[in-house]
Amino acid sequence: MKKILFTLVSVFTMVLLLSGYNERAFTIYLIGDSTMANKKLDGGNPERGWGFVLPGFFSEQVNIENHAINGRSTKSFIDEGRWEKVLNRIKKGDYVFIQFGHNDAKPDEKRHTEPGSTFDNNLRKFVNETRQKGGIPVLFNSIVRRNFVNDTLTDTHGEYRNVPQRIAQELDVPFIDHNALTHNWVSSLGDEASRQYFMWIEPNTLACCPDGKKDNTHLNVQGAKVVARMAVEALAQEVPALAPYMRRYDLVVAQDGSGDVFTIQAAINLVPDYRKNQETRILVRQGTYKEKLIIPASKQSVSLIGEGEVVISGNDYAKKLNIMGEEMGTSGSSTCYIYGNDFYAENITFENTAGMVGQAVAALIDSDRAIFYRCRFLGHQDTLYPYGKERNVRQYYKECYIEGTVDFIFGWSATAYFDNCTINSKRDKGYIAAPATPQGTDYGFVFSHCHLTADAGVENVYLGRPWRPYGQAVYLYCKMDNHIHPEGWRVWHNKDNLTTPTMGEYGNTGDGASMLQRVSWADKIADPSHYNIDTVLGGSDNWNATQTWAEKRKQ
Repeated sequence: MKKILFTLVSVFTMVLLLSGYNERAFTIYLIGDSTMANKKLDGGNPERGWGFVLPGFFSEQVNIENHAINGRSTKSFIDEGRWEKVLNRIKKGDYVFIQFGHNDAKPDEKRHTEPGSTFDNNLRKFVNETRQKGGIPVLFNSIVRRNFVNDTLTDTHGEYRNVPQRIAQELDVPFIDHNALTHNWVSSLGDEASRQYFMWIEPNTLACCPDGKKDNTHLNVQGAKVVARMAVEALAQEVPALAPYMRRYDLVVAQDGSGDVFTIQAAINLVPDYRKNQETRILVRQGTYKEKLIIPASKQSVSLIGEGEVVISGNDYAKKLNIMGEEMGTSGSSTCYIYGNDFYAENITFENTAGMVGQAVAALIDSDRAIFYRCRFLGHQDTLYPYGKERNVRQYYKECYIEGTVDFIFGWSATAYFDNCTINSKRDKGYIAAPATPQGTDYGFVFSHCHLTADAGVENVYLGRPWRPYGQAVYLYCKMDNHIHPEGWRVWHNKDNLTTPTMGEYGNTGDGASMLQRVSWADKIADPSHYNIDTVLGGSDNWNATQTWAEKRKQ
């Protein structure tokens, strides 16, 4: 019972760690009009308010609630009870971003306010009542309307543009001159080039607008991202307390429309081929992405950062027929293929849900100098495939969770270092590692300070078996639970030659770590320093995996 309880607690803790769990530090509430609001995505609608994409610029510790809505002025936002709803939610330390003006100028009595009187008073109300709740108000003026007269961008907001700054000075509130920022940007682009950031749509191109559209007020995805970035950069200066929570991503993937694209593959396709000495950082927002993801060799230095629980999921398997009516095979069954060098993944789950149907790979990784941090690899047989068949690749797995049944960490000509990982077996008489290390290669799989666990009732699991004659797998300072078979290792194809594999152990603990009944050909490692991470992964270019990981974590 104690063991079961311990296992449950361990699994729960691991799930929290691997899901990128962070307690929310505060909430940012957005109140405003359509230029800030979330949008419906029907018919491929590309319209976005800049507040819709704002979450991609902040860490998970910041919760962003966008209450901005199309067509509202300060007056209608108050009269409809929308402000009261936000006010009731504000807690001490939360922020309220306030941006109105487009609709306050409208002549209808339900929305119209006057600069110098009602518009000013409504902004004061938002500021003062936010402060009464312990919140922090930030005033914005309206973004520019794309109004070119004789090739000159001309203002349409009049005094509504100036009031927020005046109230900010009066009440000592941070102010973002969003109008000036966007005016300078649109003006520098000019009339024709600036259209690509607004809702200018050619006829018969999108189901949402079959007749086309020429909208100079509202932004598309690209425009919203530019305008949001302007806001964030200005906020870093005007509200420095927010700066530690800001993040830089080149692309954002989000299923709710708050990113650049909806799928991870679409983001990968946007990465420039053979980008020189530049990392492309991609934020993947929470969700299950049912994709067969391919990161080609031309997409180098790609980083996938998961926000919340991010799962890349597939269900192919070796005997499944492809579109040509042929069996997919082991390699063809993978959910994800990673070929680009210097790949980095954080808080991403790679899974194959095909079940107990034979080989079904979650991730095939042919990337040199690849790093996986707090990722999960879920499957049954042949879950994780460090590949490198045509070359020796080096990969670093730190604090990851890997599960499976038979040969669920297997590889061909790959050197992989597993640091503080949890390795979970899901079936009796299974095998963990199955390396096919080429002759003359110094290292295969190294498991350091890992915890070997199992599902309830699972027993007699082997540490591994050499897939090819020179296969190498070693375990150092690992904790092995009692599901590990006393013999430790099994042979495979090389039954008549047990001198070439390197299957070794050193300094392991736990009920499954005893060496008393280990097979006679298993290696008792004499010098564990031979397996330190710099030696194992350094290679001819002296790659420092831990330093690279630390640099990624600082961003």
